[in-house]
Amino acid sequence: MILGGIEAGGTKFVCVVGTGKGEILKRKVIPTTNPEETLNAVITFYRDQFIEGLGIASFGPVAVNPDHPRYGSILATPKAGWANTPILQILKDALGCPVAIDTDVNVAALAEAEKGKAWDVKTCLYLTIGTGVGGGYYDGELLHGRLHPEMGHILLPTGKDDFKGICPFHGNCLEGLISGPAIEARAGKKAQLLEEDSPIWDEVAETIAQGLVNFQMVLSPERIILGGGVMHQKHLFPRIHKAFYRLINGYLPFTEEEVECHIVSPGLGDDTGSVGALMLALKGLKQGQSAFEG
Repeated sequence: MILGGIEAGGTKFVCVVGTGKGEILKRKVIPTTNPEETLNAVITFYRDQFIEGLGIASFGPVAVNPDHPRYGSILATPKAGWANTPILQILKDALGCPVAIDTDVNVAALAEAEKGKAWDVKTCLYLTIGTGVGGGYYDGELLHGRLHPEMGHILLPTGKDDFKGICPFHGNCLEGLISGPAIEARAGKKAQLLEEDSPIWDEVAETIAQGLVNFQMVLSPERIILGGGVMHQKHLFPRIHKAFYRLINGYLPFTEEEVECHIVSPGLGDDTGSVGALMLALKGLKQGQSAFEG
C-alpha cells in the first residue's frame, strides 16, 4: 500500500510517499508561501505518485472534527493568508483519494505510539517546544474535543526573573514563557546561542516541568515525549527530570530513575511528523468513511 503524508508547517510542507508500515520512500520539501502556490506544488508532486490515501499533519488551529462545519480547514491562524483555507477538501478534490487530517502534534503522538518511543505503552503525550508550543495525546485514539488540545496555552506562573511572557493572547502561558521566541526575548539572543550554564535554562526547565506535572495529573500519560527545536538543547532533559520529580513531591509513584525513562526525546527524530502523517492515512483507510470528508 502506497500512501502520502504531509507535515504541513508554517515554514515548509514536508511531503512524503511511503508505506503503511511508516517506511518513507520519497520526500519533497515545499516552502510555505500562500495557500494557492503551496497547495498547487503539493498537488503537482502527488499526482504522479499513485497514492491510495493521504494524511495531513497540519499547523493550527484546524477543524479536525468531521461534524465541524469547516472540517478540514485551517481556522484563525496567525499565518498570513491561511485562515479559513479548506486544505483537506482542496487536496481531496485534486488527488481523488481519501484524505485525513489532524494537528501536527496529535499526529506526532500517533507516530511515537506506533513506531517510536511509546510503542511499549498504551498512552503517551507528545509536546513540541519550538517556535510555538503544542501537545498531542494518544490512548489508542487521538484526543479531540470541541476543537483539539492547545497545550501550549495553559497558564503558568512567571519565574524568579518575573518574565511576563510573549504570547499576544495570554502572556504567561506555556508558549509565551518557553517557546524559542520567548527564550530569545528573555535572553536577548537565540536559544541555540545561549550558554548552557545560563540560569535562564533553569527557569525554562522549571516552567516546562510545571506544565508537564499539570498534564500528568490531568491525562496520566505513561510516557511523555518532548520534541521541537528548543529540545535540541539536550542539557534541558536532566534539568526537567529533576524539576518534575521535585514538583511531583511523592504524590505519584515515580522514582528519579523512572522519571528519566518517562520524559524522553522522540524516537523518530525529525521524521516524527512525516511518519505520523503516513500512519494517519493508514488509520483513516482502516476506519473508513468516518475518518474522511465525503
